Amino acid sequence: MSNTNKGIALVTGASSGIGLVTARSLAQAGYRVFGTSRKTVASSQGITMLVCDVTDEASVKSLVEEVIRPAGRIDLVVNNAGVGLLGAAEESSIAQAQRLFDVNVFGVARVVNAVLPVMRAQQGGRIINMSSILGLIPSPFNAFYASTKHAIEGYTESLDHEVRRFGIRVVLVEPGVTRTAFEENLTRADQPMPTYAEDRARSEALMRTLMEAGDAPQVVADVVVKAATAAKPKLRYSAGKQSSQVRTLRRYMPESMVDKALRKFNGFPA
Repeated sequence: MSNTNKGIALVTGASSGIGLVTARSLAQAGYRVFGTSRKTVASSQGITMLVCDVTDEASVKSLVEEVIRPAGRIDLVVNNAGVGLLGAAEESSIAQAQRLFDVNVFGVARVVNAVLPVMRAQQGGRIINMSSILGLIPSPFNAFYASTKHAIEGYTESLDHEVRRFGIRVVLVEPGVTRTAFEENLTRADQPMPTYAEDRARSEALMRTLMEAGDAPQVVADVVVKAATAAKPKLRYSAGKQSSQVRTLRRYMPESMVDKALRKFNGFPA
């Protein structure tokens, strides 16, 4: 692919936030971009928007067919679609946790399974899975969300080894806290308990404060473009200063020190 025509990119969850900015940045970098949303959204700024529900296998397969029909190939996939869940682990029903995993983990797997045959046939491609610093560290009142991101970390690392011989690479982008609409993709626990009310409220207030001071979505988008265009991609890309710091913290600090630091940061007694 030339510098001005880098191929065909598919970005899930591209109607707003990180996904939208990423789609625009990839278009500016020379990709022909297809984005997805759960509801109909008008195409704009070089992005062809398509409707897809990543929890529906038929919808995902139809999406890939819609891209292949005019484009003939898929060179890059950015699995960005996802939702959040705020609440203590005990406050979420198993059904609610399953719905979260259905979007954040199995939604990624559905898209990957649909595009891998295409990439194998064309003997190349790149898949970028959006992780998080919560794929590296725990986070009180985000237990199930953090679990989905830890799952994406393990899934991506394993998958990359399986498909590398076909000319396909699978990599992770790990954003820190990013300035997006707090309520946009956030679900609250469906079985709230008074026992956790005080700590939950403090954690929610902390999250709002962190998001207000967080990285702009463009920081993440720039890293995605870097991961997409690297001749020899790394497995992991930290997006933003906070992400790099957390990765270093988890890698080099003793477990007891990490535990102490996290409790202090979250306002919990030692």
